[in-house]
Amino acid sequence: MSSTPAWLVQLRRRADQAPAEPRLPLCLGRVEAVVGSIEAPLAERMREAGLPLRAVSGGWQVEGTPDASLALLAQWLHEHGLAGRWRNELLAVTLESGTPVAAIERAAVRPLGIATQAVHLVGRTADGKVWVQQRALDKGTDPGLWDTLMGGLMSAGESVALTLERETWEEAGLRIADLSAVAAYGGFTVRRPVDGGYMVEHTHLIEATLPAGRVPTNQEGEVQRFECLDLAALLQRLQGGEFTLEAALALAHWPPVHTHLGGPG
Repeated sequence: MSSTPAWLVQLRRRADQAPAEPRLPLCLGRVEAVVGSIEAPLAERMREAGLPLRAVSGGWQVEGTPDASLALLAQWLHEHGLAGRWRNELLAVTLESGTPVAAIERAAVRPLGIATQAVHLVGRTADGKVWVQQRALDKGTDPGLWDTLMGGLMSAGESVALTLERETWEEAGLRIADLSAVAAYGGFTVRRPVDGGYMVEHTHLIEATLPAGRVPTNQEGEVQRFECLDLAALLQRLQGGEFTLEAALALAHWPPVHTHLGGPG
């Protein structure tokens, strides 16, 4: 068995990092209901602004009706330039067990350390090539880097299957019913500091085969272009750091690549 390549070792290190600054648990309703994390100076500033947030033993508690209180926190972060790009898209807020307990605007999840759920689709051809997309040059995150055929966040109330259907159409113009050999092949979690906060993201991995001659077509304007790569070209781009961290990990987990890299480990 070959040793793990240095570029993959580095990717895994990047995907598992402690916060850049100390963070305290953020709980919802009761102390044990941890849903995220927050830096103490930000929490103090929000409390002083009259937001429904109070210090409790070892952390901070969101008071009041969960959805309404979280909406106030998100709006304040947005107004003060501390949130990501406002999307008018609600994501689930979950307990550490994964149980959903509320929802919040997508732009606010990183400052509050709220875990997100993502789905990545590796689209292959019958002869073993892989479709990849280049992210639009004006994307707020990782512009111009390469990605899987589809990668998107699960909205509040969605299942993996619903997110897969919605995002695959938006990003690639493909209906899941038109693909074959659709199957899950595992997942991973990324924990790392990001601009504006801390990222905790649980990713679900799916593979599928596109019909012969079918070319992906973006529907939302967030993809620069698509390319179809053989395994050698894909590995070269992975080694060269041309993919986003999450896409590179999704592809490294994909069985043909994983086997080429030496299997388990």
